[in-house]
Amino acid sequence: MPPKDVPIKPPTATSAAPTPQNTFVPSTLAALGRPDVPATIAEGEGETIDVLGVSKALDTLALEGLADVEDLPLPVRRRVEGLKGVHVEFTKLEALYRKELYELNRKYSELYAPIFERRAAIIAGTAEPTEEEITVGESKTLEDDPEAEPLPKSDAAGDADKTEEDIKGVPKFWLIALKNHLDIAELITDRDEEALASLKDVRLEYLPSSTPGYKLSFHFAPNEFFTNDVLTKTYIYEDEVDFAGDYVYSSAEGTTINWKEDKDLTKTFEVRKQRNKNTNRTRIIKRAQSTPSFFDFFSPPAPLSIDQIESHGMTEDQLEDHENRLELDYQVGEDLKDKIIPRAIDFFTGKVLDYEGDSIMSDEEDEDEEGQWEEDSDESEDVSPVNTRRQVSKQPGKTDPGECKNQ
Repeated sequence: MPPKDVPIKPPTATSAAPTPQNTFVPSTLAALGRPDVPATIAEGEGETIDVLGVSKALDTLALEGLADVEDLPLPVRRRVEGLKGVHVEFTKLEALYRKELYELNRKYSELYAPIFERRAAIIAGTAEPTEEEITVGESKTLEDDPEAEPLPKSDAAGDADKTEEDIKGVPKFWLIALKNHLDIAELITDRDEEALASLKDVRLEYLPSSTPGYKLSFHFAPNEFFTNDVLTKTYIYEDEVDFAGDYVYSSAEGTTINWKEDKDLTKTFEVRKQRNKNTNRTRIIKRAQSTPSFFDFFSPPAPLSIDQIESHGMTEDQLEDHENRLELDYQVGEDLKDKIIPRAIDFFTGKVLDYEGDSIMSDEEDEDEEGQWEEDSDESEDVSPVNTRRQVSKQPGKTDPGECKNQ
């Protein structure tokens, strides 16, 4: 279960730690606290270091980044380059760790398979849970919520009416689970729901380590919208890790959906009549227009190269929109892999909203409060900034390091 995000509130002025900038020091004491420092210090025979120059260079480096490393004295620059060499050894081990972790994920994905097959059978109604499974599940429910209503102790089969007996499995399980993921819920339209009601199972398969990545398989019962039994989405990584130690996102590929006539949920159809002025005959013109749909997920955007950007003459707004689509597509895939598939029952019951929902509501409340406060004094005080928002990577391949990974 992902950890519960707890917003960090910025410190108030009264709680700010004392620093040389916010602590009053009498001038007489301040003078005693500033011993004379020579501008240069001898380092070796015939060599001196400009101490004030080094201090200034280091201050600039801290503020502006690596651009001024070359301004440091040669001995310090050599040590900095040496530190980079030491770090290279770390990155080699980190890459090895990432590959071994990937193989561990593959191994446990195979171990999880029988559990998820059992889950799929109960959802589809081809199997019933055992009394032991029901007892363990009910105990877990009461552990999470002591006030939850327990199951009736009488024979459920004897008490159930005919209508209830005819119910097979758990209807709309995956539709409800997906809608309880806040980002995916925004992608699902009213038109999509009928098709997603026939979704029987969603499965995860890791690709061979020679081509790292994973495949998501959506298994459907026969429906009136398309003929595919299975729709797949494959995410492919580069065989390298990024600055944060994660695999770098390369691309994604989706199944071509074989839509039945006039049932394409990614399009709306405008039907118009046209009359021939000469023959007076009438013909029907049907025009398709794209419309947002969850099933756009299977037609993912592709990363753009510099040449493609230049050749298409894309504006900054178009580029930003494309990057946002890439980011959302990648994040939805990662959440399906790491959260929804392994914890589908918690998404179906809404249990996850007790955790992820609290974090989002907290962010929304903070946003609602912005602009409602006025300065009651002309005085202001510098306070170290504290980030109160959960960070979301703006580049595919970056994930929240605080998330629990499915291993």
